[in-house]
Amino acid sequence: MLRTIQAWFRTHYRQITGSIAFLPAFIAVLFAVLASAMYLFDLSDPGMHLKESLQWLHLKDASAARAIATTIAAGIITLTVFSFSMVMIVLNQAASQLSNRVLEQLIENRFQQLVLGTYIGTIVYALFILTTIREGDKGSSIPALSVYLLILIGILDIFLFIYFLHFITQAVRYEVIISKAHAETQRSLEKMCVLEKEPPPAQMNSLSFDIRARHDGVYDGIDLQGMLRSCMEYQCVVGISVLSGAFILKGTPLLHLDRSLPEEAQNKLLDNVLLPRIGSVEDDPALGFRQLTEIGMKALSPGINDPGTASLTLRALFQLFNFRMTHFPETMYRDKEGHLRIMMAHWSFGQIFEGTVLAIWDYGKKDRSILHELKNLLGQLRTDANEVVDMRRRVQAALQEHESE
Repeated sequence: MLRTIQAWFRTHYRQITGSIAFLPAFIAVLFAVLASAMYLFDLSDPGMHLKESLQWLHLKDASAARAIATTIAAGIITLTVFSFSMVMIVLNQAASQLSNRVLEQLIENRFQQLVLGTYIGTIVYALFILTTIREGDKGSSIPALSVYLLILIGILDIFLFIYFLHFITQAVRYEVIISKAHAETQRSLEKMCVLEKEPPPAQMNSLSFDIRARHDGVYDGIDLQGMLRSCMEYQCVVGISVLSGAFILKGTPLLHLDRSLPEEAQNKLLDNVLLPRIGSVEDDPALGFRQLTEIGMKALSPGINDPGTASLTLRALFQLFNFRMTHFPETMYRDKEGHLRIMMAHWSFGQIFEGTVLAIWDYGKKDRSILHELKNLLGQLRTDANEVVDMRRRVQAALQEHESE
């Protein structure tokens, strides 16, 4: 039961925390707690003494306090609606001109969630204060400290809105989106590709027993430590031949074992496999390559026709290639005693190169600027990869063909 809960949590954690509503909801709860604490402090002996000591903290009557809270609440609601509208415009523009896959990157941006959460929290705070102010309240019975804190929060919200205008105009720039996709993919590659020499490929021919997937989903890797513990517990060797980012249908062979195991053991092994509905760049660098490729392909489509953006995408891809050609993922994992326990298949450089550059090439091989960009970038990569040599030959032939026209 515990393993099932842990597996569910691993699968849905990023989906929950990455939601655009998660951080704003959490901040709103914090503001509600702050409002309750400030109200209690207002009515406490130290709060009463503070208001009596500092006469400028007094509010004359309840109507003034209610007017302040109402004005701030109405103003922040307007800012919230306007800010949400700008976010929706940015998401719509990114989806229509770049790729639907970059929406997650924009939605998960913590700063915009922080701003929206602060707005919503301010509204919650103001509404709570409004419910505590009664018509007959006078003098120290009015929660003046809470109202003055609300004024300070409202001023902070205005400055946040000014900076948010600058932030949202920068976030929609193509080079910023491409740079973020490149940075996320680079971090994922650095986490996965820890070897400086290419390891031998995993040999799974001896693994003749299969465990089939319990449900559909995108293969997003495994919980390595959990899988190692399970393999040691059942004294088995597990092989995974599917590549990250592959969509797995229910009932498809997912794990390969060296011996047969009871159903309970098979379920425990499957609990360590990450099979969400949507993959993540953090665990799957292939998804990052796919994002950049789709941006480049869409930029070269007749409807967009933006070779400049495609060139930026190619530069980002070749930076990743430069790292991937000299760093390799581990294919075999052993336990503490040195026994082989896990064998995994990974995307080779050739597969990544073919799925990215060749896909963009199909769209841009007749564009002179793309050809020159590819010629320049290919000339800087190592020449010991057959895919690079072949692609370089094709680009040079295309350039000669264009020059002869």
